[in-house]
Amino acid sequence: MTENSHPNYQNIHNYDSENTNKIAANYSEILGYLGENPTRDGLLKTPERVAKALQYLTHGYKLDAAEILRSAMFEEEYSQMVIVKDIEVYSMCEHHILPFFGKAHIAYIPNGHIVGLSKIPRVVDAFARRLQVQERLTNQIRDCIQDTLNPAGVAVVLECKHMCMSMRGIQKQNSVTTTSAFTGEFINDKTRSEFLHLITAKLA
Repeated sequence: MTENSHPNYQNIHNYDSENTNKIAANYSEILGYLGENPTRDGLLKTPERVAKALQYLTHGYKLDAAEILRSAMFEEEYSQMVIVKDIEVYSMCEHHILPFFGKAHIAYIPNGHIVGLSKIPRVVDAFARRLQVQERLTNQIRDCIQDTLNPAGVAVVLECKHMCMSMRGIQKQNSVTTTSAFTGEFINDKTRSEFLHLITAKLA
């Protein structure tokens, strides 16, 4: 079975037509409430486009993050830190339905099993492509890796900019929110410090 045919890898360009029609109908009404004319040329297809975009941006609800990891777990006697850093994150704040985006840095210490490296970013996407808050997203990634791989420890750091702070409200364009979550060996100051050093270091 190829990765794209795996039941937990949805073709996110195949949209549910019933949901698309329902969302589009409601969004057309919203455009009217905003003072626009949803029947003018530039907006005729906007409700349908928004309906598809929202389904794309929230397709993580249809993904099983744990199964993504289990699909590429391998027995391996490697017990040092594995880090995947600078993973792009795109999500939607559940409070204002505005984007937040940035990078995730993730590490785990294997305890008899390793996982295909591409699966770590896929787990990030599975949780990020939902209506979220950054704090919950950080914990969900950590817990999924810990519960599925049972490693000696997991470390997750997210650094994100929030459009709900940049475009509205306080309008601070350069602010960055950092969240972190740790388990196992990463609770130890020395191990955690090594991880934090490695994700900030520039390798030659």
